[in-house]
Formats: sequence, structure tokens, C-alpha cells
Amino acid sequence: MSNLRRIIWLASYPKSGNTWMRSLLAHYFMPPGQAPDINNLRRFTTADIRQDFFDAANGAPFSTDSVSEWLRVRDKALRLIAGSKPGTHFVKTHCQAVQYMGHHLIPPDVTAGAVYIMRNPFDLAPSFARHQSADIDTAIDRIMNPETMMGTETGIRDAMGRWDTHIETWTGAPGLPRHVVRYEDMLDKPAKVMRGLLDFLSVKPDSAKLAKAIKATTFEAMKKQEEAHGFFERPAGMQAFFAKGQAGVWREDLTPAQVGRIREAFLPTLEKWYPELLQETAEVAAAG
Repeated sequence: MSNLRRIIWLASYPKSGNTWMRSLLAHYFMPPGQAPDINNLRRFTTADIRQDFFDAANGAPFSTDSVSEWLRVRDKALRLIAGSKPGTHFVKTHCQAVQYMGHHLIPPDVTAGAVYIMRNPFDLAPSFARHQSADIDTAIDRIMNPETMMGTETGIRDAMGRWDTHIETWTGAPGLPRHVVRYEDMLDKPAKVMRGLLDFLSVKPDSAKLAKAIKATTFEAMKKQEEAHGFFERPAGMQAFFAKGQAGVWREDLTPAQVGRIREAFLPTLEKWYPELLQETAEVAAAG
């Protein structure tokens, strides 16, 4: 276990398409008939909030109210996760790629690379509000807050921060092999996006396998799975994890004032990653 640089992070702000990406990759890489449903994705990939790895790293059931204790055990848990498979493997995270209280949230010594999935903040805000069982203004406050965290009941945390900073830390991390995917492009041209991703992974695309993976993981297919069997990753109080899954829903979900708040807070990042939204969001904000 001397070289633990085996983790390919599947990184995103919550509600940006991480579950969809994990499902797509599982259906592409796993043998026919063995790809997991949404409640068994850990058969293909894992996450940096897995309780069992924290328990093992802690040497006892892990539970804490202390951020510093979470960080201390996280360092050990990530090494266990990295060593849990012999080669490179995917690990979901919502954490920023930063040093936090003296700890690397994404340690270079366990990292082989990253796939970063982003979603425009106008669509993300109402989806994140449903995820948090909060109103949209509160959700906007949270995606603008540099200290925003989520956590499990046992104190395992996702240190997310602001939406724009999250993107900057991952897309600008020095020396990190990375591939950036926009959720909107996944919706628009999933085959093209996946071919680009497979190229990053040095995998020659198989057109038939790719077509089957895309068909099996449409938003409607995953929504039907949740309706039939539930989804254990759905936060308590959230009615449906797979609610809309579309681009442009902000036009119905947000008020002009909310569009203006988001636009003003994140303008430099929008100019870089979502220039096509600048004019319309400016017009909507001004109309309010």
C-alpha cells in the first residue's frame, strides 16, 4: 500500500449531477446485468462520508460534534478508501479541494485525478433548496456562504463553502489531473460528454455500451427507481431527490430579485463558465 494515489474524485457541489455521473459510469464499466441501481452505487464506487470507513479509521464507531476530530479521522479514512481497491477507483465528494484547518480535504497522496461536475447556480439554487428542505432565499444564502457545510448524524461532514469557490478550488488546483463536465452539457449531448470523459480516463469508447448506459440512466429512469424503491441518499424531509432534472427551470422557480442576487454574487465565475446566461439573467434581474 505504498502508493495510494488511486482515487479519481467525482466532485461536485450538491445537486449538480453527481448521482447521474456515478450511475452512467457504473452502467458503462460494469458487466451487463450487474450495474447497480441508485441504492447500490457503492458496489461500483464509494464516497468520502462512508460511515464504515470512518469507524475503521477510528478503531470504534465514529461520532463527533468536533470539526477537528472529523478532520483527524478523515485523513485516516481516506487512506483506507484509497487502499480498498488495487487500482484507481471513483470516490464521490462534495468537499472543496482546499486545506481546511491544516488538513488537505483532497490529499495529493491518495489522489490520481478528478472529474468535476458543475451546474449553473440559477438551476442549482431551487434544487438545493429542496435538498435542504429550505426556502430558496435560504438556499441562496447557503451557496453564497464560505462556511457552508453539510453533515451526517454522526458528524461526518461535507465542507462545501460557496458555489464559485468550490468551482475555483477544483478547476484551479495545481498539479491535479482533472476533467470538467457541465451538467447542462450532459443533458444536451450525453454521448459527446461521456466520450470526452472516457478519453480523459484513457478508455477507448465502446459505442454500443455507451448507448446502453445512457438509456439506462436517463433522469426518468432514475426517478422511477426512486418512486419504486426510495433512495437512501435522499436527505430526511426531502420529498423527492429526482425532482426535475432539467436545465432552465430557474425561469419558473426564481424571482427577478433572486436571479439578481445570484448573478451579482457569482458574476466572475458565470462569465468564465456560463457566458450564455449573462444577458438573459441581466434582463430578468433588471425587470424586477
